[in-house]
Formats: sequence, C-alpha cells, structure tokens
Amino acid sequence: MGMQAHTCYHHHQFMKPLALPLPSSSSSSISVRSNCYSDFNGGKREIDQKKAFGVLVERCTGFCCSVDLRVRRRKKEIGIVASSSTNVADGWKPQKGSKAPLLSDVVWPSAGAFAAMAILGKMDQMLATKGLSMTIAPVGAVCAVLFATSSAPAARKYNMFMAQIGCAAIGVLALSIFGPGWLARSTGLAAAIAFMICTHSIHPPAASLVLLFIDGAKCHHLNFWYALFPGATGCILLSLIQEVVCYLKDNFKF
Repeated sequence: MGMQAHTCYHHHQFMKPLALPLPSSSSSSISVRSNCYSDFNGGKREIDQKKAFGVLVERCTGFCCSVDLRVRRRKKEIGIVASSSTNVADGWKPQKGSKAPLLSDVVWPSAGAFAAMAILGKMDQMLATKGLSMTIAPVGAVCAVLFATSSAPAARKYNMFMAQIGCAAIGVLALSIFGPGWLARSTGLAAAIAFMICTHSIHPPAASLVLLFIDGAKCHHLNFWYALFPGATGCILLSLIQEVVCYLKDNFKF
C-alpha cells in the first residue's frame, strides 16, 4: 500500500507541467516601445536628410538656370551670337550648315552698292567746286553692312545714324582737344567705341569717321558740320537704296 502511494506521488510529479519563465509585461512593453521609437526616429531622420538634399539640389539647379539666363540675356542685348562649339579652329572655317547663296542674293546687293557709288560720285561732281566729297571710305563699309547683312544689328537704322553722328562729333572733339597725332587717334577711337556700347548702337563703319576727320585735312573746315555731312547725309541715301535691295531680294529670287 505504501509502495503504491509512493508510485502515485512520483507519477503525479512527472505529469505536472513545467513552469517556464514568462517575460514580464513591463520589460516587453519597454523593449517594443524602444524599438518603435528608434525605428520612428531613424525613418524621420532619413526623411529629413532626403528633404535637405532635395532642397540643396533645387537651389543649385535654380542658381545655374538663373546664371545661364542672365548670360543669354546679356549676349542678346549686345548682339553677340555664341558658338556652340568650343573648338577655336572652327572660327577659321565656314559656318556649319551654311548653304550656297542664291544668285539673286549676290546680284541685288552688288547692284545696290554700284548704284550707291554711282549716285554719290555724281554728287561729288556737283560739290567739287566747294571742296566737298560724299564718297568717303566708311561709305563702302556701310554699303557692305546694309546690303549684304541687312538683318544684322549693325544694319539697323538707329545703330547707323546714332553711331555716325556720335562718332563724327567725337572725332571733332578729339582733334580740337589733343590736336593731330597719335593721342587724338587713340583717345577718339576709344571714346567712339565706348559711345556705341553705351548707346547700344554698334555700327563698325562709324568708328572710322574719327580717324578720317583727324587725318583728313580737307574735312577740318567743316568743324561740327562733319557730324551731319557727309556721313549722316550719305546714310540717308544708302537707307533708301537698302529698302529697294531688300524688296528685290524678297520678291525677285533666281
């Protein structure tokens, strides 16, 4: 009987489930919260970094775009056409994509130059008794600009008249202040270029009016009338001929 009771006691102890240690609710909740908090902070920090990087890229892109826009605007104002190629040797070759001109694009400008010189030569014969001449050297350069490159900024009427009158007056001032010589030439030419840049009237042939007056003794008696004659007066005739040439080039092609 005692042996049976002892066996039953051992059997009861063997069948009793083992008590496993369970994690406390407080420590589990703390660890879960700490993990969630760290994950949240890490994700938030990563989002903040992405936002900061995006703002930096946006600012850099906006700055580069604004600089590029300013450069293009400045080039457009002063009439400079920048080449897309960085090879300096390309400046010694014809412009890429340029086609052979039509025969009419050659004939009409040449005919306009012939007519201009013929009319001015006839006027020289009429003014010979007064010692005046209309066929001065800058007129040839003006004909090339007006007839061959009529769409260029230098061929605009404003550029031509403003530069012709202003540069001629500067030549008169340079001679009266410095007298004939290298100082009057260099100072007058520098002032003429500065005048054309400041007034946005770039017209290269007008710069030669300064040197023509300083070195041409036959023009000295004109004094400030030189600002209107022969340069500006001749430009009126050349402007009329330019309109005829442009009309012929647009309507009579061959």
